[in-house]
Amino acid sequence: MALVGVLSPLRASMRSTAARTGAVRSFSSYLVTPKELHEALKKAPPSPISSEPRVIPLCASWFLPNDPQKRTGLDVFIEKRIPKARFFDLDKVIDKRSPYSHMLPSSKDFAAAMSELGIRREDTVVIYDSQELGIFSAPRVGWTMKVFGHPKVHILNNFKLWIEEGLPTESGNVWTIECGTYPIPEMDEDKVASFEEVREVAIDSNNEGVQILDARSPGRWSGKEPEPREGLSSGHMPGSINIPFSAVLDPNTKAFLPADKLKEVFTKAGVDPSKPIISSCGTGVTACVLETALNEAQFGSPEKRKVYDGSWTEWAQRVKPSESLIQTVE
Repeated sequence: MALVGVLSPLRASMRSTAARTGAVRSFSSYLVTPKELHEALKKAPPSPISSEPRVIPLCASWFLPNDPQKRTGLDVFIEKRIPKARFFDLDKVIDKRSPYSHMLPSSKDFAAAMSELGIRREDTVVIYDSQELGIFSAPRVGWTMKVFGHPKVHILNNFKLWIEEGLPTESGNVWTIECGTYPIPEMDEDKVASFEEVREVAIDSNNEGVQILDARSPGRWSGKEPEPREGLSSGHMPGSINIPFSAVLDPNTKAFLPADKLKEVFTKAGVDPSKPIISSCGTGVTACVLETALNEAQFGSPEKRKVYDGSWTEWAQRVKPSESLIQTVE
């Protein structure tokens, strides 16, 4: 996709004025229904000539590297998308110097990606997944935008229902997007758990402190099934609680369960909302599905919840065999 256009100083000034006057449209919840997004887009479409804050649909579709159909997020975006949506490439907006998959980009690289997508800081961004998966990688992009302090970001719950409700779609390549200048933000490091922090928790897993949630499948968590990345050991961190990300989704609609049902899932798994929580998974993608579910259920203090960015891919490559920090279930 070719991205063209630069904001003129006059237009940038107009948009800044609009933001200061409070002309920002927002949603009542982090999770947005298809009907809510459709109505919002009719009132505040992502027009390049608008001087007011807009509602921007952002496709964040992504598939595991071992996907049987060899699908890519860009493929499904081109095939069918919400009209005037942009595409966030989860394989490119990352720390390219890191040996681990999908690590957070630098503040500068994040700002560059937003600029190329033509997203302004005052825009309301609603992120969505593929029709096939319903909810999968969009929460990761939503969490990323929160980490970098984007003021108004939401998750569509979900594109599968958008299609089933007969709401409009378009297809084909997107050739032009008017680029902008997104300010370089500060990273909120309090939302991110490091390897060292998680290692300390795992070594002292019998204490009454931090809880580690693992969103991978039971087979990968137990060590009975292989990881999708060749050469990576499966298993789990000592003391971690396995809550497959699918457990917080409706099996038919693939949308998030209602808040009361989400609370039941976490309570049944033995998660204590009064204690700190670190969500993890394979590469830090579906960990954000759990974080979003925790947020929706208001389960645990937001100030005491983090996502382990490197997750299992980093963990399995960095821990030493002598430490016994990869456990399996016979």
